[in-house]
Amino acid sequence: MQYKFLIYISYSYAIPIGNPLEIEISNRGDQVQWFSDYEDGKKALQNKANVLDTIEAVIAYQPHIVLTATDDVPDFISGLKVQIFHGFFAQKRPEGNDKFAHFRIRGFFDLYCTQGPTATSGFNEQQKKQPHFEVIETGWSKVDPLFPITEKAIQEVPTIMIASTFTKRLSLAYHDDVYNEIKRLSQTGEYNFIMVLHPKLPQELKDKWKSLNGKHFTYHDTTDLIPLFKKADIMFADTTSAIQEFLLQKKPVVTYNHTFNHEYLINITEANAIENAFKKGISRPEQLLTHIDTFINQLHPYFDGKSSKRVVEGCIAFLHKDKSHLKNKPLNLIRKYKIRKRLGHFTLKSYSKPFTIKI
Repeated sequence: MQYKFLIYISYSYAIPIGNPLEIEISNRGDQVQWFSDYEDGKKALQNKANVLDTIEAVIAYQPHIVLTATDDVPDFISGLKVQIFHGFFAQKRPEGNDKFAHFRIRGFFDLYCTQGPTATSGFNEQQKKQPHFEVIETGWSKVDPLFPITEKAIQEVPTIMIASTFTKRLSLAYHDDVYNEIKRLSQTGEYNFIMVLHPKLPQELKDKWKSLNGKHFTYHDTTDLIPLFKKADIMFADTTSAIQEFLLQKKPVVTYNHTFNHEYLINITEANAIENAFKKGISRPEQLLTHIDTFINQLHPYFDGKSSKRVVEGCIAFLHKDKSHLKNKPLNLIRKYKIRKRLGHFTLKSYSKPFTIKI
């Protein structure tokens, strides 16, 4: 039979997560449509032909499988609700006494397709407490185009990729001293800089950094980061989840005021330490590379570029699987109301039990 997939997003940065899945689904001969519940995502999807513009169109489509790169999903859409994640666990903040705070279960999903052992173990522990979903480890679709990794020597003029998160207190992009130091270094000719900023950052801040464009500095207004990852020798970032994506190449990352002093990062706290940290990263210390290797084997031990295939095949298998042992999803009345209000759709219908295919 032909399966109907829906890729459900909110923001533009989720499109690179869905694109490899769209290719995999289409190659199988199955149907795939996109939907965004926010204007940012809708605008970013304008160049695609297979987009459902309204929630009514989504309901009428009657998907078998909903691949979700958001924290929640309307319970009144048909189909298996699958969490595919919109980022790696970036470890931006201390979790306090709750070691499972990151692995929050909001009660909307039937299946979690996890990225690697770190995420799998966390969601498995939560599944024991809330047995209304299952967990399978697949790897993450977004990083499929990163593989296979081709090792390259450091360029004569090293390329440094700068990336920043959008949270003001965590973002390096707001720091004038960092801006001034990067401006100085870009004028020495000793480094090439390529930069991206989170789509949610203020436009005036983006324009400020864009003003550095020149022979050795290029600002990129894109959410497709993988081509930039491949060009860069090292990364300079704060706490953005792009760090984890970049590390999969086994290339060093210099962080500015990261919340944690992880062994797999070169963390600094002052702008005047930036250049020395760059030099250290470019030298690729053996001990640092060993720590990176240990970290990524727990984060995402899949280097074959076939995570999308595992996600799609895992979802279809789960669709046909006996799920009678799973409990009903929680009522979630407040969250369900908020979703209905946001989408302007107040149906009382709800798929509280895991969706099963009808042959």
